[in-house]
Amino acid sequence: MNLELELELDLGQYSVSLATDVHTLQQAQRLRHRAFRRNNADGLDRDRFDDLCHHVVVHHRDSAQMVGCFRVMISASAAEITQSYSAQYYDLTNLRKYAGPVAELGRLCVDSGTGDIDVLRAAWAGLAHIVDHHRINLLFGCASFQGTDPRPYHDCFRLLHHNHAAPAAFAPRIKSPDVVEYATLSAGKIDPKRALTSMPALLRTYMLMGGWVSDHAVIDHDMNTLHVFTAVEINKIPPARQRLLRAMA
Repeated sequence: MNLELELELDLGQYSVSLATDVHTLQQAQRLRHRAFRRNNADGLDRDRFDDLCHHVVVHHRDSAQMVGCFRVMISASAAEITQSYSAQYYDLTNLRKYAGPVAELGRLCVDSGTGDIDVLRAAWAGLAHIVDHHRINLLFGCASFQGTDPRPYHDCFRLLHHNHAAPAAFAPRIKSPDVVEYATLSAGKIDPKRALTSMPALLRTYMLMGGWVSDHAVIDHDMNTLHVFTAVEINKIPPARQRLLRAMA
């Protein structure tokens, strides 16, 4: 499923590379464990999808500290999309007909002690390199909202539903038993400020690139989060933002 990949970027005070050994992978899994507040006894956030993914890590050059990471599953064809992490929560049958290579981005996180937006920019530069290298047509994944109570996110969900709904031909269908359907949320004026404030940074970035979302969120009690399926069609990213991502890479 996952294709061959090389990655080594020097971005000033940060470097971006692949985790190619067990020690580096476990460092990334520890960072994920802290970021996603897991309670695993071994302090590692890991699952069966790790073996199917490339793991990208961001290090601070001076301290050699790992300050960010994400994993990416690259498939030559969208026909394999039902084997992805997101397919646990969503019926992605409609996306199997999407043309060309696809990639699933997951577990993107930044060390909470860093506080430097350039870490996230470095991660995106690594992702842009991967997208270009493999000529990815569709980038997708699950954006995560903290907690399992959807009420604080009603404005955000309604904003996504009205402005960023998936094309009908590719829309994910309901698969999980515990979901929040945006169309069922109470009508009324949306508070844009509240909506954007409660929207995760990753999801805001997707939306700025012209991304679209599922019509429902999935409640995940194990991860203590709400998942929102999100996708970006690479050829539909605004040209100015494409140039910015490629310049970083």
